[in-house]
Amino acid sequence: MLTAKPVTLCNVLLSLLLALTTSAAVVAVADGGVDQARPSRGAELLLPYKQQLQSALLGGMSQGVVEAIAACRLQAPAIAQSLSHNTVQLGRTSHRLRNPENSAPDWVAPLLQAYLATPADRAAKQVALDNNRSGYVEPIVLQPMCTACHGQAIAPEVAERLAALYPRDQAVGFMPGELRGVFWVEYAVEP
Repeated sequence: MLTAKPVTLCNVLLSLLLALTTSAAVVAVADGGVDQARPSRGAELLLPYKQQLQSALLGGMSQGVVEAIAACRLQAPAIAQSLSHNTVQLGRTSHRLRNPENSAPDWVAPLLQAYLATPADRAAKQVALDNNRSGYVEPIVLQPMCTACHGQAIAPEVAERLAALYPRDQAVGFMPGELRGVFWVEYAVEP
């Protein structure tokens, strides 16, 4: 039987910093005319979400892994909602959901499948959408500290809490480096 590797605050900080603030190069999936010289509008819109999510997770992890579950469960949706408005919608999703409320918007699903089909592709992607809107996704790659809740060997108290909150949880069994999901943002194109 595998045992969970101890999670230290230092490992947590380093892993979250790497996972949430690294920006990938943007690849235009459709005729989006992406300017590679500056961060895309999508990356700019996602950055506060990733930073606030990182802060919430660090706060939770400082109290322990079980407490970090509450940060993901309660704070992550609230952060996404606070940054979304009539011209911007954002969130995170996965091919193996923990929370069904994080299901992918229709336009995100094929991009998520493309990442799964080509594991070496970790470039952010931007697509043109209907109604003068654009979509942008960045892959979420599982970091070592994430295995405390998403790995193959989860501590019993963590597994028990996850089972109580998410009886149909599919977001376990991952290994570091695997695609965990994507951050996504849909926004109105500025003229």
